[in-house]
Amino acid sequence: MIETVARVNLMVNEVLKIKKNRLMPDRLTGKERRLCIVSGIYGDELQGQFICYEVTRRIKEDYNSLTGIVDIYPAVNPMALEAHSREIPGVELDMNELFPGAKSGAMGEYAASCIIDDIISEEDGPKAEFCFDVHGSNMYLTEIPQIRLNDDVVDEVMPYATKLGPDMIWIHPSTQVKDGSLVYELNKRGVMSCVTESGCAYRIDQNYGNQLVDGIFNLMKYMDIWQGELKEKKKRPLVAYDNQVSYINSESSGIFIPNVKIHDKVQAGMRIGSVVDILTGSVQEVIVAPRKGIVSAMREYPAIEVGSLLCRIVGANADV
Repeated sequence: MIETVARVNLMVNEVLKIKKNRLMPDRLTGKERRLCIVSGIYGDELQGQFICYEVTRRIKEDYNSLTGIVDIYPAVNPMALEAHSREIPGVELDMNELFPGAKSGAMGEYAASCIIDDIISEEDGPKAEFCFDVHGSNMYLTEIPQIRLNDDVVDEVMPYATKLGPDMIWIHPSTQVKDGSLVYELNKRGVMSCVTESGCAYRIDQNYGNQLVDGIFNLMKYMDIWQGELKEKKKRPLVAYDNQVSYINSESSGIFIPNVKIHDKVQAGMRIGSVVDILTGSVQEVIVAPRKGIVSAMREYPAIEVGSLLCRIVGANADV
């Protein structure tokens, strides 16, 4: 069932509409549990579009196995998706800094308020138990499928996050989390939530997408929302805290040529790439791994400046 969550009149008789697709059993018992999947906060992150499509397609393929409510919000920032931008076009605001929003606010704040209200609403069913905010990294980095959550909600969210089948769960200090994000606001309001990153902006990686879709159905089974067959469960994800993740930034400008790929295992001191000068044909900088571990993110856009992030390495001492 397609519903309009927010509607805003724009210039030249245009209308902004944010929609969701509610999937639920034909007959409700009143005891159903509810999962929300949100995507499209940033218009350059398309991985979530594939994930939302594939979850809907698989549910419709075996609808009788659905025993709970799944609300899918595939494009909560539709203008940014149309403009292929991270910010709301025109006002150039980061939507993920506007939550919980305000009904009396400008367009972005009003839309954010409507989304929050719809997720926590109990008017047409239960308040959402869990919300999965799907992102797709940026144009500069490729990321392994990962869940990001705050250390102050680990006990509540971790049982759900592990079911989602990521390669990595990255736990951030809550003191570093900005107010205004969808996940921050939902956790504060009692809806367990986390963020996923995978792949690269402007692209869809179907392998990563299907990995997370399989995980979503595994989570649905855990929540008694799905009774159908599941794909084979992956091994337990890597769990890492901030102090177990190393950032490798360039000290030179030029073109970055990597020697490793994401998921590769590296040793401390191992050469992982070079920064080269295309005019002189010389190597400006040799990039080496500062620790033993696994490459969790790798530079996708090769033109770099001093300070550009080249890769991240998760230390081998992280919990596996």
